[in-house]
Amino acid sequence: MVGRVIRIIRTPLTLLVLLAVLCYGAWWGWKNIVAPPQTTPAPPCVPTKVTDKSLKTSQVTVRVYNGGDKKGLASDVTRDLRAKGFNVLDPANTDQKISTTVIVGNGAKNPEVLLVKSYFKGAKVKADGRTDHTVDVLVGNASVHFNSKAKTSYPVKTSTVCLPADSASAAAQN
Repeated sequence: MVGRVIRIIRTPLTLLVLLAVLCYGAWWGWKNIVAPPQTTPAPPCVPTKVTDKSLKTSQVTVRVYNGGDKKGLASDVTRDLRAKGFNVLDPANTDQKISTTVIVGNGAKNPEVLLVKSYFKGAKVKADGRTDHTVDVLVGNASVHFNSKAKTSYPVKTSTVCLPADSASAAAQN
């Protein structure tokens, strides 16, 4: 009699456990399907030797973002920076509303940030600790005061600077 009762209880209990495992698997699978994709962190910078203890515009990677209402402003700034030798990625827009030009980089005193800043009169500098040492230029509604007479190199205290991987490989080829 006891064996029969155990068998009667064991079958529905086994089915409940299997149903719970199935529901958990379905929930876990759905959660992972609808989750946003994981982003790959930016590659760290590469220590690169510089000649004459100066950083050149061709060694600096810049991204330009338009944070204002004027269409094509980021494209204009991109063209100006490329003419000075910077490695400038394609321009884009930002959701941030920008009034004056903002230069964003690893540190406010980093040579790549200071070199880019020398091309923009009255620009603000923000440090965000990025590891790849690219520089972002955010332009906005106030007119961009591009300094076309700025130097194309910036003096550094050491013979090695940290550059993005793509700039470092281009610098090694030069």
